[in-house]
Amino acid sequence: MSDALSFAKYQGAGNDVVLVLDAEDRRPLGAEQVARICDRRFGVGADGVIRLVGDDVDGARWFMDYRNADGSLAEVCGNGIRCAAAFLLDRALERGPVLRIRTRAGVHDLEVDGEGLGRRIGVSMGRAAFARGQIPMLGPPEATFLGEPVELAGARFLAAAVSIGNPHLVLLTDDDPEGIDLTAIGAALAEDPRFPEGVNVEVARPQGEVLVARVLERGSGETLACGSGACAIAAVAERLGRSPVRATVRFPGGDLEVERRAGDELWLRGGAAKVFEGAMELP
Repeated sequence: MSDALSFAKYQGAGNDVVLVLDAEDRRPLGAEQVARICDRRFGVGADGVIRLVGDDVDGARWFMDYRNADGSLAEVCGNGIRCAAAFLLDRALERGPVLRIRTRAGVHDLEVDGEGLGRRIGVSMGRAAFARGQIPMLGPPEATFLGEPVELAGARFLAAAVSIGNPHLVLLTDDDPEGIDLTAIGAALAEDPRFPEGVNVEVARPQGEVLVARVLERGSGETLACGSGACAIAAVAERLGRSPVRATVRFPGGDLEVERRAGDELWLRGGAAKVFEGAMELP
């Protein structure tokens, strides 16, 4: 296994990612290789792969080259970047309690609190953007799609489109998300021409400061949690008067906390821990 790919698998609220250290940018991974790694029968099994490359941009020492489970490129992954921070700390490549990592959506600040299984990592996810041109979503660039009644897979929702560095469609409901056919909703939206770059879909039920949710991630299918999705849900629920500024988004894989700080900056916080390390041969 001399040419095997060394990796570590981490998870944040059940959102699992494979992390590969490539400090000198010598081993890029193609879409087919990433899809093989993420395959839960023939590979490691994960929602995506992060290749960490040495960087020097605006105080960030690392670039997060992230691909979804199907190998497609993604702008950012909120749980993934928190897992990347945990990986760098575990390997003494960063010291904390603050660090910066660059993604395709820009540079993100991170804060670390605690150690081991009790460690919690927060990340700045930027501002929620509701203009169609920023999402992107077809239509007048400055117009919004916010609080629109829609019916999908036999269920009714209040829908809102938002960007958290990547596109999201949040569907608010008064029903239990567990009973909603998320697969059918995803199929209905998979080829929706209004979203030229695809869209992540969240179904959420506001319950005061807690928002119970499920998520369908573009390029990965249904996942146990989604960091940028948590921010999208919280931002939409607050804008529509269904949730306070600070909220807990409860996914099947666990809870994620979202708060809005000065300048409307959204911060995502939760646990991130190593599952195992290994090596895998790739074609």
